[in-house]
Amino acid sequence: MPSLQAVFWDVDGTLAETELQGHRLAYNRAFKEFGLDWIWDEDLYTDLLTIPGGRQRMQSYSERLGQRLNDASLDRLRVIKQRHYLDVVASGAVQLRPGVPDLLVELNASGVQQWIVTSSGKASVKALLRSLSTDIKDVFQGMVTADDVEHHKPNPHPYLRALEWSDVSSDHALAVEDSAAGLQSACSARLRCLMTPSAWDQDWQLFSERAQAVVDHLGGEQAPTVHHGPTCAEGRITLEYLQSLLSFPLR
Repeated sequence: MPSLQAVFWDVDGTLAETELQGHRLAYNRAFKEFGLDWIWDEDLYTDLLTIPGGRQRMQSYSERLGQRLNDASLDRLRVIKQRHYLDVVASGAVQLRPGVPDLLVELNASGVQQWIVTSSGKASVKALLRSLSTDIKDVFQGMVTADDVEHHKPNPHPYLRALEWSDVSSDHALAVEDSAAGLQSACSARLRCLMTPSAWDQDWQLFSERAQAVVDHLGGEQAPTVHHGPTCAEGRITLEYLQSLLSFPLR
């Protein structure tokens, strides 16, 4: 069985619950500053997350209300929202998902490369890393963000770039994802994948059989529920568990 040499982490919904705890709050603050009376509660935002991309999300919602925003307004809202998101993250409001800190530290201690592979921009990722404790924020060897690739997930380009920059072959690497788009991206790059679905992603079950394992979280106070894949004997996802997934065939 190939040895695990690199783990590629998605960010939003995988490393941390950035959507509901971070992006949603930033959107609402941006709307208020811009003079809009929009409020995206958790249920509405979860529904809107089926629309890829923040700009498209705001445009679709404005059309739903019969208040179509022009391009200049959408661009301005994106800038304001990004500023508020960085403030939210800096405040410590965005937390890592259960089991993530322990696994990050274990992989780092074992010499496994860890890379961030995300459709978010570099500024957002760096803000999240700055908010983490020192023993966690320094475990990553690098990142591939929306600023580094022309085509985003579900296109395989982000993961192909991560394989190139890490100098690791796909047989020795594993992706950790939460969404259908991320899973498709990883599989198209011939990567094996551990999936920890976000509660807001309604499409993950349509593609989950392509993942080598699907769990509801990586550990914590309660052991993960394994929806698909090998049992989690140690009560949390470990390096040994990830290593075992490399023996499973690509799907």
